[in-house]
Amino acid sequence: MQELEGFAMPRKSPIFDGFALLWGMLFSGIFLTSTPVMACPTSCHCIEKSGMTVVQCMSRNLEKIPSDIPRDTVVLLLASNHITHIPNHAFKELNYLQELDLSNNDIETVDVGAFQGVSDSLLVLDLSNNRIQSVPKEAFARLRAKISLSNNPWHCECTLQEVLRELRLDPETVNEVICHTAVQEEYAGKSVIQVLDSGINFCNFHHKTTDVAMFITMFGWFTMVIAYVIYYVRHNQEDARRHLEYLKSLPSSSQISKDFDTISTVL
Repeated sequence: MQELEGFAMPRKSPIFDGFALLWGMLFSGIFLTSTPVMACPTSCHCIEKSGMTVVQCMSRNLEKIPSDIPRDTVVLLLASNHITHIPNHAFKELNYLQELDLSNNDIETVDVGAFQGVSDSLLVLDLSNNRIQSVPKEAFARLRAKISLSNNPWHCECTLQEVLRELRLDPETVNEVICHTAVQEEYAGKSVIQVLDSGINFCNFHHKTTDVAMFITMFGWFTMVIAYVIYYVRHNQEDARRHLEYLKSLPSSSQISKDFDTISTVL
């Protein structure tokens, strides 16, 4: 016991204690600001950063939007995949979603209710570098987010004009929204915004095209009716002429009487 009592434990130096404390703070800080999130889609990587759930699914060869995204997701990164379609209610349970990146995919169609459920929370939406030619007018209804639609093969016509009128486009990419095709070929290859700012109204072309189509249809029906009437009259005239010739070919009643008298005399 005396030996034990005479044995003194070595004391840690103040420098070592300070270093250990600093390392512990840094180590714990990393995990407090960036910790794995449970229930993450198998094809994605999820972290919680500064109290926000970030779901990173970039370059994962995804062909559709995962259905098991955590409901508390604030940032969802789906760029550089092979997604072709944004279906109705794709994000309806993500009530805290603020940033959605769908750039550099193969998106061609966006359903009417694609963004229902996130219209109030979403602040940033990136749909650039896809294959979108047109979208329904209701697809972006009530969205307050800053939207990037650049580098898509847009078809410039009335619906697109009405869609753009209601959106808050990203000012840095707004001039990169180009008419790939248009109702008037002369506007193909030009910036949609610049064309609209010049006073062009695609909806006027739409109405004119509709009026011309209606006129052609009505003219076609009118021509068919006239042709039928002419055919009917001519057909009836031909029947009447044949009937008249048939009547003329019949023997008259006086001739029949003479023939009958002649037969009676002979008998």
